Amino acid sequence: MFNAELLSILLPALAAGLLVLSTHVLLGRQVLKRGIIFIDLAIAQVAALGAIVSHIDHRVEELPFAHIWMPALFALAGAAVIAWMAKRLTNELEAMIGCFYVLSAVAAMLLLANDPHGAELLKQLMSGQILWVSWSQLVLPAVVSVAILGLIAIKPNILDGASFYFLFAIVITLSVELVGVYLVFSTLILPALALNKYLGKYKLALAYAVGVVGYAAGLLLSANYDLPSGAAIVATLAISALVFRLLLKFRTTVA
Repeated sequence: MFNAELLSILLPALAAGLLVLSTHVLLGRQVLKRGIIFIDLAIAQVAALGAIVSHIDHRVEELPFAHIWMPALFALAGAAVIAWMAKRLTNELEAMIGCFYVLSAVAAMLLLANDPHGAELLKQLMSGQILWVSWSQLVLPAVVSVAILGLIAIKPNILDGASFYFLFAIVITLSVELVGVYLVFSTLILPALALNKYLGKYKLALAYAVGVVGYAAGLLLSANYDLPSGAAIVATLAISALVFRLLLKFRTTVA
């Protein structure tokens, strides 16, 4: 079942998934706590919009690392807008973030309307191509993830203030590049949702377990049955989250 060629594809893809999980499980809990579910979709879509702008403007595309810093600039700008709205539009924040996401998605479609490769680029940004991730692509996300996890460990309260939005934007920018918008949303929300009602021990560890099982199962399905990797992992993440939630609820009820 596992030959050298298959492992050479699956191992970097799994490593990419674990990198994304390392920060997204923590941030996803904060997203649920704040009640701003659409923020991940909105920031991810804005980052994708930055990648599209870089793609259609060849002067920008030819600049070093434009595929990273251009989406990052857009994501940080989007995070600044949402942070501003969080202070002034508290009662309408979720609705505003939803509108922000829709407008970003529409802008992306309009920008790519006359691009012969637009549909393929849009599909790549939405669904991602995790199976084709190389080890070299993981170096920068790994360094940033370690730095952010270290910062959170030293100063946990950083997630409670406005700094959360900017950390979120940086993380999302790199994740969209690796796994696409749909998987970014699923990785943030599904593990956190699976453990949202659980009050027992090892809550964080179990949330990570939901993600690891989902990614591993999705990658295996995608590789063995030639399924779209992003869609397969989203599906297995959802199943993993549901199974964990039901099992933990049953265990709590029995106890």
